[in-house]
Amino acid sequence: MVINDYQTAAKIIKDSKFPVAFTGAGISVESGIPPFRGPTGLWSKYDPKILDIDFFMSNPAESWKYIKEIFYDYMGNTQPNDAHKFLAWLEEIGKLKGVITQNIDNLHQKAGSKKVIEFHGTANKMECIDCKRKFYSDSISLETLPPLCPECQGILKPDFVFFGEPIPPKAFEESIRLCENADCLIVVGTTGEIMPASQLPILAKQNGAKIIEINIEPSNYTNSITDIFLNDKATVASNKLKEELKGII
Repeated sequence: MVINDYQTAAKIIKDSKFPVAFTGAGISVESGIPPFRGPTGLWSKYDPKILDIDFFMSNPAESWKYIKEIFYDYMGNTQPNDAHKFLAWLEEIGKLKGVITQNIDNLHQKAGSKKVIEFHGTANKMECIDCKRKFYSDSISLETLPPLCPECQGILKPDFVFFGEPIPPKAFEESIRLCENADCLIVVGTTGEIMPASQLPILAKQNGAKIIEINIEPSNYTNSITDIFLNDKATVASNKLKEELKGII
């Protein structure tokens, strides 16, 4: 593994035929979204049970009180940062086939990325637990909780994965396809601790991909599968990489 070799990292991206990005909570921290885990994470302030599917089904109003506070009042007003914009730029110049994100914040799309696989779903939509219809979140009033389906009056649930729920099959299958085909995987802001998402970079490595990791601290990948470790904040590393790429593309 090589540390902070931006020149080589840029060359790997330039020469790759099927580059893919894999992002976690760390890419959105600089947009003001705290991670779930860690000393300053959301779970240090909130009880994780609010996102347990069994608890939600039994106590939807209580769950929704905190869901609204975290994911809609607060997170809904955040904006993409330079790291999100860098990945959108890579896609625009033909140097990114897609972004697989563990995040539910919609910031990749806000930054301009077109091909985004939301491995854990999205807060940008809601699903009725009865009729299964989906609605854009900004079309649903959260004045009264829990919000109800405009069609059947069933309870609405955010369209992201709760504890106890499976990964959406389409997102799972497309993520595997991208990682099996990737010859370069840019890993940004993830610790590599959350299953089954954590297995995706390993799958890419097994299929021959070079792993470029951007993290402020070493992850589970750093000393095992990472080829180049860019030990910087996501925005700093992204801007350095962009400058290197502009000089060789």
